[in-house]
Amino acid sequence: MTSVKDRVLIFDTTLRDGEQSPGASMNLEEKLKIALLLEEMGVDVIEAGFPISSNGDFEAVRRIAETVKTSTVAGLARAAKGDIDRAAEALTRARRKRIHTFISTSPLHMKFKLQMEPEQVHQAVIDSIAHARRYTDDVEWSPEDGSRTEHDFLCRCVESAIKAGARTINIPDTVGYAVPAEFGQLIAMLRNRVPNIDQAVISVHCHNDLGLAVANSLAAVQAGARQVECTINGLGERAGNAALEEIVMALRTRPDFMPFSTGVRTELITKASRLVSTITGFVVQPNKAIVGANAFAHESGIHQDGVLKNAQTYEIMTPESVGLTRSKIVLGKLSGRAAFKAKLRDLGLELGDNALQEAFRRFKDLADRKRHVYDEDIVALVDDGLGRANDRIRFVSLMVVCGSTGPQTADLALTVDGESRAIQASGQGPVDATFNAIKALFPHEAKLLLYQVHAVTEGTDAQAQVTVRMEEAGKSVIGQASDVDTLVASARAYVHALNKLLVKRQKQAPAAISA
Repeated sequence: MTSVKDRVLIFDTTLRDGEQSPGASMNLEEKLKIALLLEEMGVDVIEAGFPISSNGDFEAVRRIAETVKTSTVAGLARAAKGDIDRAAEALTRARRKRIHTFISTSPLHMKFKLQMEPEQVHQAVIDSIAHARRYTDDVEWSPEDGSRTEHDFLCRCVESAIKAGARTINIPDTVGYAVPAEFGQLIAMLRNRVPNIDQAVISVHCHNDLGLAVANSLAAVQAGARQVECTINGLGERAGNAALEEIVMALRTRPDFMPFSTGVRTELITKASRLVSTITGFVVQPNKAIVGANAFAHESGIHQDGVLKNAQTYEIMTPESVGLTRSKIVLGKLSGRAAFKAKLRDLGLELGDNALQEAFRRFKDLADRKRHVYDEDIVALVDDGLGRANDRIRFVSLMVVCGSTGPQTADLALTVDGESRAIQASGQGPVDATFNAIKALFPHEAKLLLYQVHAVTEGTDAQAQVTVRMEEAGKSVIGQASDVDTLVASARAYVHALNKLLVKRQKQAPAAISA
């Protein structure tokens, strides 16, 4: 039986570090929806945001703190009284709250980023933790760029942080520089050299710049770390963070080598992955471990033969263990609401009454236009409808004339803040004409950085899933939409991105956020 000492805490930072991914953005309701699912999953700590960075982030942390009941809610703060006070204010009504404060400790960061001497940094560690302890006993401290910090100075800061009242010490591999053997040795070194280390939980936060975030995190757990900071789908800055689903399933699948447990309900992993992908617009790559579309797919004849005889020949975990089900219900244009609702339940999708009604209407439209409606089609149309209730710009209709002789024109109708607008525009091709029409109806200076189309399923009648990335004033967003008509999907994805930019305009760029 696993002892308390062998329990690994899962600290999810999808809502904070995950949102720092270029193009990722979440509004308050979307963050709350993710937080509630993380709580249902059994995540121990939810880092809800960086309250000082913007009023939007403050409000998101505040709402999550007053709503979540069982998970600890954390707010990030730099080693500054104003940051800590703001985090504490946002967390006032949390049943379980944590202030997570940080400061850089590597020679490179102290010299060029902070422009502070080591003694000043050391004192700031003590002062910031003491100030945070005025609000809560649950204080976490992180030495930013910890994996590149000199060992003597790191040990000194960790010891002082614990003396000042930190109960969790998080060691970040902020730039994804470490390798597993090295990072495991770093954790072991701290356990051996810091005299009061037994008074704190050692945590790790690894980035994936070299593709080693999960490996480094697991090496740290084997060396004595008992909290892992991670994100759904590995979302995060640059190449991302350690993926929660990979950490949790590695520990569950290999107890012979890593005899540790988590409190995560793994059957909710696929649901969480889909929700985060839908809200952020970041498509999960097909060959992504655990949650990718091909994670349990077998095309090789030898593999298929083995799986048919015994699934364990080529599957080290069951699809059901991560929430994937193989539904026997086949939907078509004659299917009713009850069958549709049952299908959603099988797919791990839960909708309120209004959202269900809208999704069912869109399903009926799709079934009239498409011969076979696959599970992937259902997921795409539901995903396409989530988080759009507060959109200021709404797609109404599109008629496009195109072909080899030209000209290519688009007749587009939108509503903007409830006002109907329509126009005809031309362009160098149907997509260009469509986007020119949108820009004419809603003038903006945003640049289109990415336009990508892929088919949701096979066949010429497959839905097209379109992804666009747009940038305005240094802020980038991703918009996504699906439709059997590629041009309609393109217009709706572009409009989705514009709505996200309107939300981002209200936010200030966070300064010097730790990872």
